[in-house]
Amino acid sequence: MEFRIERSALTDAVAWAARVLPTRSPVPVLGGLRLHADSGRLRISGLDYEASACIEVEAETVRAGTALVMGKRLLDVCRVLPEGAVECAVEGSRFSVAARDARFGLSVLPLDDHPALPPLPEVCGTVDSEEFAAAVAHVTVAARRDETLPTLTGIRFGLDGDTMTLAATDRYRFAVRTLAWKPETADVSADVVVSARRLSEIARSFGRSGMVRVALDAGSVGFELAGMRTTVRLLDGRLPRHDKLFTMADPMTAVTERAPLVEAVRRVAVVADGDSPLHLTFSGGSVLLQAGYEDDVASQRLPAVLEGTDDLTVAFNPSYLMDALASFDTPAVRFRLMGPGQRAMITGRTAGEDPAEATAADPAGSAAVRPTHRHLLMSVKPLL
Repeated sequence: MEFRIERSALTDAVAWAARVLPTRSPVPVLGGLRLHADSGRLRISGLDYEASACIEVEAETVRAGTALVMGKRLLDVCRVLPEGAVECAVEGSRFSVAARDARFGLSVLPLDDHPALPPLPEVCGTVDSEEFAAAVAHVTVAARRDETLPTLTGIRFGLDGDTMTLAATDRYRFAVRTLAWKPETADVSADVVVSARRLSEIARSFGRSGMVRVALDAGSVGFELAGMRTTVRLLDGRLPRHDKLFTMADPMTAVTERAPLVEAVRRVAVVADGDSPLHLTFSGGSVLLQAGYEDDVASQRLPAVLEGTDDLTVAFNPSYLMDALASFDTPAVRFRLMGPGQRAMITGRTAGEDPAEATAADPAGSAAVRPTHRHLLMSVKPLL
């Protein structure tokens, strides 16, 4: 095996495939990347027990062949290579990498011990990579971080006709994002759970490259785009449905500019002790943010519009509130509030939209005008 390739192309391809390699594994061979050069193409693939990745790039093939080398070590080598052409070859039991006057040798692992790459499941449609990445980012913040309840570390991946639904919850918050996609057939339907960490890595890695092919079977979900192909094993269980939870009859509505609110939350929360609540008091065309107790306190007032009552005080875990606000990219946000210690829905609001008209048109979150991105938080009872 021998091939030549530009350093940047090799580094990017190795980094993309190495994402799925386990940090630690009782099976050392799973830390390897399989490199196959043939007919002007270089295919790099890796896998662990949960995910697989395969990428193809152009490379000048001098001698066709396959080699298995430690992926993390190869990536470290690629990152320190000088710019320009890189020559790679298998020389006996060693994989050599040379660029200009730099030369490295890596041990070759036994190919027979490396598991076969799983096939891509049946393709069921396509989705825009940029929109998909944004949607995944919107909901990932609500997924559970620890593994005590594995299903809650995942994202609900729902397909219903031409609508894709992504949702995540850790029992204290619930984020939902819907987006359009192009199914292969009109009757496509699915409701599965995918690791939030894996799905987030995949969505970010595709960037703004075009239309992603989505593939799904009973045990895994796959994505393919421009020579990149990856699969992820589905998580067991199902996430709770959000439909009834998100139905809010006669809520009070408050609207405020998002960026100033994010800065105010970050500023006022400095004095919050641990997860002590941050209070928002809406009244008289403004919202007052307050946190802390005794002598360690902070506050800031911002313009806001409250509909449905004269004044209202609610309180939130400051970290959860910051995560929710940061997941939006609209100029303003709308709070739909049921009262202290009850559910609160946050949605984005575009410039020029009348909050009173939107509330009147959608008192219970009807599907006709429902926002595509919604984040539900449980407020806590104010201590003030």
